[in-house]
Amino acid sequence: MKVQLKAYKASEIQFVSNLENGTRVELGNKYSYNVNYAPNNVCRGEFTIEVADKEHPEKFGIKVVIVGIFEFEEGMEKEKIHVLSFKELFPYARALITTITANSGIQPIIIPPIDIESQNIYRFEKNN
Repeated sequence: MKVQLKAYKASEIQFVSNLENGTRVELGNKYSYNVNYAPNNVCRGEFTIEVADKEHPEKFGIKVVIVGIFEFEEGMEKEKIHVLSFKELFPYARALITTITANSGIQPIIIPPIDIESQNIYRFEKNN
């Protein structure tokens, strides 16, 4: 079964770096990923990642929201689409965070891989 990324964009980027030189930080990561389905085997995935200093998030933090449009094969289970679309979109978010931090003159932040297949996936159906 196949999920194909057709397009993506960064819909939101926030970056704050107000640390004194030599300040040590302990970073924490928060993630969320949601998929909305449209007709004709198309869906929209939205991945949000926030990385911030655990003690002083107001002094150092980055938030990136990446949106992707996907096509998937007829009859695929939504949980499988969720996992495969996440795997397609995650590298773009990861690379964007590394690029932003590297180009801001600080040590680049490299987000560790996420094993989404070992995570619980919660599905909430919305009634239109």
